[in-house]
This record gives sequence, structure tokens and C-alpha cells, in this order.
Amino acid sequence: MTTAGQEMHTLVERLYPLCRSITGDGVRATLEIVGEYLPLRTHEVPTGTQVLDWTVPQEWNIRDAYVADPAGNRVVDFAASSLHVLGYSVPVSATMPLAELRGHLHTLPDHPSWVPYRTSYYQPEWGFCLAQETLDALPDGEYEVRIDSTLADGHLTYAEHVVPGQVADEVIVSCHVCHPSLANDNLAGIAVATFLARALAEQKPYYTYRFLFAPGTIGAITWLARNAERIERVKHGLVLACAGDSGRLTYKQSRRGDAEIDRVMRHVLAASERPHHVAEFTPYGYDERQFCSPGFDLGVGSLSRTPYAGYPEYHTSADNLDFVSPEAMADTLAVCREAFAVLDRNRRYVNLSPYGEPQLGRRGLYDSLGGRSDAKQAQMAMLWVLSLSDGEHSLLDVAERSGLPFDTVAAAADALCGAELIKA
Repeated sequence: MTTAGQEMHTLVERLYPLCRSITGDGVRATLEIVGEYLPLRTHEVPTGTQVLDWTVPQEWNIRDAYVADPAGNRVVDFAASSLHVLGYSVPVSATMPLAELRGHLHTLPDHPSWVPYRTSYYQPEWGFCLAQETLDALPDGEYEVRIDSTLADGHLTYAEHVVPGQVADEVIVSCHVCHPSLANDNLAGIAVATFLARALAEQKPYYTYRFLFAPGTIGAITWLARNAERIERVKHGLVLACAGDSGRLTYKQSRRGDAEIDRVMRHVLAASERPHHVAEFTPYGYDERQFCSPGFDLGVGSLSRTPYAGYPEYHTSADNLDFVSPEAMADTLAVCREAFAVLDRNRRYVNLSPYGEPQLGRRGLYDSLGGRSDAKQAQMAMLWVLSLSDGEHSLLDVAERSGLPFDTVAAAADALCGAELIKA
């Protein structure tokens, strides 16, 4: 178990009890905790603000909710789990027979001990989620129903963290912060994004990395609407979700399918020999579909382990702290770091001595390989970089065509730049 993996799991544990939704104090509390790990710039966007084709909704907050049986026992209790209340439930205080209450109860008959996650963001409704076995045990009679919530004008909250780079061109890393007590979807994604930002800050990255912590769909749409002037700077992007389960890694490509991030992720996953799957883009999923919408058409893919809706525990109480592991989150983090290391170093070069092969020996380039166990591989990397440094081929092109490791190719390019035989 890595230290980073355990620290990420600890962050998930801290965030797990909070009741999050697309707006409200649960999102703010989540960002306050993440802010202990990273400096964040938090944005509050008022209810009613037009954001592309959408409007920022009213803010929802909840203090308590329960269903009490005829004997006064709380048989469904928000205090036990935030999943027990239909997200965005309007306030209610009533007494009603079980037959009437049933229309507002949500269960999973195929998994009778699990509690489902349900929402009603844009239609006024109220309800409770509970285990089917709990529902089956309820006696007939009058039930007290109480949801102490507010749905009123307020704000949508999201936050950004920026890791400055050598250039203003940006890489977007996005994760959604709107789900309540669901560990994999998406507390693990939040944790991986947080520790990825910390790791990048310890380096001097080429690109500027902008991390977005925002509610799903409406958050990304709001960010896009408010950052039109920055869109042209976004050269690459990655959405992180479902990052902590035991499944194989899954990379969903951008709408383009040939964006640089797509090529980098395919290369890194294949070279790592990790079990993985590369999926084609579909316009359903997480916020990659907003960044990839045809008006923006950004090169943004999505990285997860088991994809959304691909595991039975998805959007249920079984997506709990035991469902995610430090090892899986550490592995997801490692892949992100490997991919961004390639992305950051992937340049096109021009050979400054293109007529015939330059004499490497008199420039000390062969001598620099002395004693290296991979000297022959490093020598071949130099020759491949010289051959393909025509301003058209990137170092990733060189690595894929030559079959050499990207790190070896990048190191050869550094050496050749130092000898003034190529330039970016």
C-alpha cells in the first residue's frame, strides 16, 4: 500500500458522510476539505444565471429527514445516510398511510439490502430511498414523513486549482463533486485529482494544468459559459471518475478520437502492460460530453476504472468505503502521472543538420552512453529522433514508429538539443 494511496483513501473517508448535490452547503463543505490539500479559487454563480442553454437552478439544502412508523421508530433516517433522501426533495411534513407513502419510496428489488441513489433536480418532487428488505418489513398504518429542506435562490458553487506551467496553453483535469455518499463515484476521482495536482506542483510542467472541482453537467456547462475567452488555450483534457474500484483501467476517447490525449493514453496504457480497455466516445457519460460538444470540440477524454453503470454497486449504498482501495487509487494516480509526463514532453523538432547523418562521436554523444545498460537502445533513439525531426513528427510518433520507450526517445531529444543538432 503506497502512502499516497492511503492518504487518498483517508480523504475519501472524510468526504464520504457529506450530503452533496449539484448546489448547496454539502458542495461547499467538500471544497473546504479539498482546500486543506490544495489552494482553491471558489466561484459562486447566482441562481437564474443563464449558462449556455441552461439556467443555474435554485440552491438545495437539507437539515433532516425521516420516515417514522406507527410506533414512532425512524425506519428511514437521513442521519444514517444521505442516500436515504431523494436528491433535491422539496420540504414535506405529513402523516399518511403506507399505501400512499409507497409512491414516494425507491428500492432495488434485485439487491434487497442496498439503498439506491436517486435525484429529482429539475422537477419538484420528494421521496426516500431505502433497502427493499426494510420496505418489506414495514407494517400497515400511519407514517410520519418529514423532510426539512430548502429550495431557494442561492448559488452554484465550483472551484479551480491552477498549476502554473512554462506556457499558457492549458490541460483541463475535471471531476464532479455533486454525488453524496458514493465512494467510487466520485470521491475517488476527487482524491486522485487532488493528489495529481499536488504531484504536478512539485515539478515544473510545460503546460498549465487547471483542475476543476464542479457539480456534474451543470457545473461543466457553467464553467464553459464563464470561460469563453480561455477555451482556445485548452489543448488537452481529462475527466476523472470511478477511479478507485478493483476493475481494469478504462479510457474513453474524446469525440475526435485522434486528439493528442487519446494517443498519449493509448500509448501509456499499452506500454504499461496494465489490464485496460480503450472505449470509443459516446455522448453519454460524464463531463467529457460537455467539453467535447461540437461547438467546443476540445480534446478531452475520460479515465476511470470500471466505467459508470458498469458495476452493480454503481449509484447504490454498496459503493461504500470498502468498495474503493488505496491500491486502486494509487494505480489510477500513477497512470495519470505517466500520461502527463508524456504529454508534457511530446514536441516536434527540426533537425539542424539534416543532410546526411551528423557525426555524433565528435560531439560526445556516443561517449555519454558509455556504461549504460541500454546504450544500444539509446543510440537507436538518437538516430530515430534525427531521422524524424522534420517539424511534422512528434516524439510520440518516434516512439510508436521505432518501438522504443517514450522516456528513452525524450532523453535522446534532450541530448540532441544540448548538442544543438535539433530544436523545437
